[in-house]
Amino acid sequence: MVLEARMDTSTLPLHFILDTGCGGISLDSATCAALRLDARQTDTVVTGIAGKIKVRYVFNKTLTIGDLHADSLNFYINDYSGLTSIYGEKVDGIIGYEFMNRYIVNVNFDTARIRFYRPGKIYYEQGGMVLTPQFSYIPIQMISIRDNRKVSFPFYMDSGAGLSLLLSDSFAADSNIVLHRRKPVVIQTEGLGGKKDMQLTVVRQVRLGSYRFMDVPAYIYHDSMNITAYPFTGGLLGNDIMRRFNITYNYPNHEIHIVPNTHFGDEFDYAYTGITLFGQDNGVYIENVIPGSPAASAGLRAEDEIIGINKNFSGKIMEYTNQLQKAKEKIDVLIRRDKKMQMITLEPESILR
Repeated sequence: MVLEARMDTSTLPLHFILDTGCGGISLDSATCAALRLDARQTDTVVTGIAGKIKVRYVFNKTLTIGDLHADSLNFYINDYSGLTSIYGEKVDGIIGYEFMNRYIVNVNFDTARIRFYRPGKIYYEQGGMVLTPQFSYIPIQMISIRDNRKVSFPFYMDSGAGLSLLLSDSFAADSNIVLHRRKPVVIQTEGLGGKKDMQLTVVRQVRLGSYRFMDVPAYIYHDSMNITAYPFTGGLLGNDIMRRFNITYNYPNHEIHIVPNTHFGDEFDYAYTGITLFGQDNGVYIENVIPGSPAASAGLRAEDEIIGINKNFSGKIMEYTNQLQKAKEKIDVLIRRDKKMQMITLEPESILR
């Protein structure tokens, strides 16, 4: 969920990710420099999947989204060049709790529109349900997971996480939730603080309110610094489930309304390649190859430039990522290595076993 905004009197359009997993509001360090903002060092520490960092702040700023003007906002500064390289588009910041707790926010994935309302009485769309999560900067909702056994436990609702479900390794071990015969694969993800290796598997069922999802991809995260606050929560519910609803975030009234949209029945991505991509200088490159993965077996290497995948030569990282989400299908990857072109055939594995 990316929206366009402007800061103070600047006419420079900025692109922010709307993220319920962010406890504040933040700005990219390069954007801060481009706007010539005075950032002050503080003792505030923010946490992400890859660690904790001490951050600088710019204070008392106004953010304009359409006709909406939100003033007196304090932005912490972080380097989002990694997110920019993953999405292939500039990420100028992240909008979280400090902004969202002022408004009722409606996100419609069918129309790709986000609407903001002043706090007050609101009539929700028919055919959905109202969740009443706990709100501690990040909404915490009880969900049910069934695989080796059935467990109900609180999870963070994190719209900024591009996954379905993340389990703290401590929760996974103590709950004995994951079926033992499944063998997770190793993947690499990036978030606040840098990169992190995780395990990827599947759980048989996830239930959110009265809605049920089957065979859900689940990441198991070695949470050495207890970012997920186990045993208070078991992990997080990410945007690949949340995008299947049109959602109204009513932070002022501590409610979240969800109604299934046209994406509700979308198939989950079960393909495993073992590579991560990044964008740089108008090109798309392989950043990392997991040893023993399908990508490694096919002969792909870090720093290979992706020229095209199958018949897609768009040069857009998200389109290439979508092309790789085809489990057990042979995929033709045209690369440039050492100034020479070569075609490599890759066959992703399926984590659904």
